[in-house]
Amino acid sequence: MLVSILIPLLFLGSFAFITSSRVTEEKTKLSGIETLRQMDGNLRFIIQDVENISLFLISQGDVQQYLSSASEDEKVRSRIVGMMMNLASSKKYITDISIVSRKFPTTMSTATLYDSNLPQQVDIRKVTDKMWTGVYQVKDYSGLKNVITFIRPLRSTHHYGDLGWLAISIDEKAISQYWSQPKLGEGRGQVALVNEEGLILSATEKDWLAKPLEELYPGLTREFSANLYGSMTYGEGANKQTMLHFREPSVGWMLIGMIPYDQYSAQNRYILLLTIAAVALAAMISVGLILFVAQRVTNPLRLLTRLLAKIDPDAPLPLFPTNSSDEIGKLGASYNMLGRHIEKLKAELIRNEARKKEADILALQAQINPHFLYNTLSSVHWIALMADEKRIADMVEALSDFLRISLNQGKEFYPVRQEIAHIQNYAQVQAIRFPDKFNIDFIIDDNLQDKYMLKLLLQPLVENALIHGIQKKEGAGAITVYLEQKDGMMCFLVLDDGIGMTEERLAAVRANLLPNANREQKEIRGSTSVSYGLRNVNERLILHYGPDAGIEIESRLHAGTRVSFSIPILEERDENHDS
Repeated sequence: MLVSILIPLLFLGSFAFITSSRVTEEKTKLSGIETLRQMDGNLRFIIQDVENISLFLISQGDVQQYLSSASEDEKVRSRIVGMMMNLASSKKYITDISIVSRKFPTTMSTATLYDSNLPQQVDIRKVTDKMWTGVYQVKDYSGLKNVITFIRPLRSTHHYGDLGWLAISIDEKAISQYWSQPKLGEGRGQVALVNEEGLILSATEKDWLAKPLEELYPGLTREFSANLYGSMTYGEGANKQTMLHFREPSVGWMLIGMIPYDQYSAQNRYILLLTIAAVALAAMISVGLILFVAQRVTNPLRLLTRLLAKIDPDAPLPLFPTNSSDEIGKLGASYNMLGRHIEKLKAELIRNEARKKEADILALQAQINPHFLYNTLSSVHWIALMADEKRIADMVEALSDFLRISLNQGKEFYPVRQEIAHIQNYAQVQAIRFPDKFNIDFIIDDNLQDKYMLKLLLQPLVENALIHGIQKKEGAGAITVYLEQKDGMMCFLVLDDGIGMTEERLAAVRANLLPNANREQKEIRGSTSVSYGLRNVNERLILHYGPDAGIEIESRLHAGTRVSFSIPILEERDENHDS
């Protein structure tokens, strides 16, 4: 017992630990990608905002006028600088906006820079298309700053000639604040922004700025997929990390997140300790249970075993003496109750077998008689056709199909669609006999058409509805056959708007269907064919599907009657269903 408990627990603990590790890692990756997505949203907003500001400035009338004029206009220049300063001061991440004229030596700028490393990045006068520089340092009145600059040519809106260049510088410190909120990897992860050349533009570690990513993580860039985002494992041992990337397609930059791999181990250590504690506790409980079973249960059970070994299959179970109220005493009492129940079941089985044989004989008679008529009706059908009596031929053909389905090669089960066809043939025969007296509608769930059911269950119900409901009513009536699937069962309903029944008559019919009703009382109550047909269907349902499958009847005088029952769904033919 101890081994049988410990081995599954060890396997379960190992499986839980491995699965937890994988789930934790995958969850951290997904969470990290989502964090990078939020960071990229903030970054995209800044990039788009800078683009919009640049478009606004290059199309501004004063800027176009100043750069297109033959000489510098100080008033226009002052207005332009004031406007740029207003734009720069409204954006906390913009450190400087500058306009370099192709003709004039003076540069319009919103900041006073004492020193700038921009010339080491790019010669602004050779820029022919918009671009972003790498990160570099500038020095102003507040000290050194790391900035990234967006540069684009400034052209005339009239003749598209080159007038100068526009440069908008972004403070790396301001945008790097987005890399810390929300936190990556519960605050233990690192984030870096890399441009198309693989140079780090911004990072949570300031020592990484302007360095190639390959210098810090050799071979990492080649491992990244071309997808918008992705993840991979980099490094070995203590330096093992999960690398996440998210691309910003508008400028070709890439956000890279690094999460230490030992973070997963710390989270999974709790699962490991819990598993060990569960196994140890299970071992102690198992030892105690084994001792208890050996001392308190085994000996009384041996006595019960010897008693059971002496059982005679043809005789009732011997009684077990119950002298205690503990578990063994309750087991002995249950054993005695089981013996009495078995005897009761034997008697009930004998009665049910007799009832089933009786019902099977009645069903067999219903099959044998139409079998003789089937061949005869086939001949009548051809004689009617040769005599050009189409109505007679149709009626005989429908009756012939009706009888053929009733036979069903002697098999008790067939598909639902065959039962529906059986009713349609019956209705066709009756429609010729009683023209314009009734209509029959079918509302059938198509998914149940090929499911199997006990044959000849619905036709007697439809016949009762027609003979005892519709025919006794003045004018035409309607019969509806409804089938739906509910809670794994096939639910049948036969509904008519015929004459209905009084409450006394309905009570008598219901009483006649009770399986334990006195046989003589049944014969008295069931003298009419309506009770016989319902009783026959009800008994076949109970015998083949169990006591819960009996029919239910509801009726109101001059309003109609509804008869319903539910049976299990059978996927295929099972002639030994009762077993």
